[in-house]
Amino acid sequence: MLKLDTVTIANDDFTLRANLTIERGSSVAIIGPSGAGKSTLLEAIAGFRSVPQGHISWNGDNISDLPPGKRPIAMLFQDGNLFPHLTARQNVGLGLRSNGRLSISEQEEVGVALARVGLADKGNRKPAELSGGQQSRVALARALVQRRDLLLLDEPFSALGPALKAEMLDLVAELRFETGTTLLMVSHDPQDARRITGHALLVADGLAHPPVATTKLLDNPPPALRDYLG
Repeated sequence: MLKLDTVTIANDDFTLRANLTIERGSSVAIIGPSGAGKSTLLEAIAGFRSVPQGHISWNGDNISDLPPGKRPIAMLFQDGNLFPHLTARQNVGLGLRSNGRLSISEQEEVGVALARVGLADKGNRKPAELSGGQQSRVALARALVQRRDLLLLDEPFSALGPALKAEMLDLVAELRFETGTTLLMVSHDPQDARRITGHALLVADGLAHPPVATTKLLDNPPPALRDYLG
């Protein structure tokens, strides 16, 4: 279980408060108006934002002071964060070892991950030689090999067309189900949230609210969310 216990998150002169829990193995959309703090919340959980008050815990262990690489978390960013001078295989391998020096078994694991995301024959290509969708699959494969308990998505598929984005979301949902990973996904699109998440939490007016059923929140949105969705 992920617990944010009376947390205050700092982002320059903006603060966000959160007091909530997310059950292990659940899939949760983070929804709210632009600039409300959705990415700030995700970054704090991942360890990229300071938490001056309260603490964040996973299965009862306080992770608030752990650096990002020591947390049980894999994160996909909006730009995929691939290294242009490395091949797809090498980029995925960084999920296992930051120096890229993999054992034979680790190299095999990278191959399995690439095959799982449909890129078994693209391992030697660099990002510039891949389509946007294929680059997203490489980033997802890198997260997959990390075998972390939590997967955080900060709209990594927002630049893709509707059909390809839906395909990537379905792949994430499939992998999450297979591994039992807990998923938190920032979303500006209610249909994306409906597609792969069972719960959603609203971020608005400086507060991250506890999660509720996705359909409940979107079918009867509070005023702050209704104004944003139109």
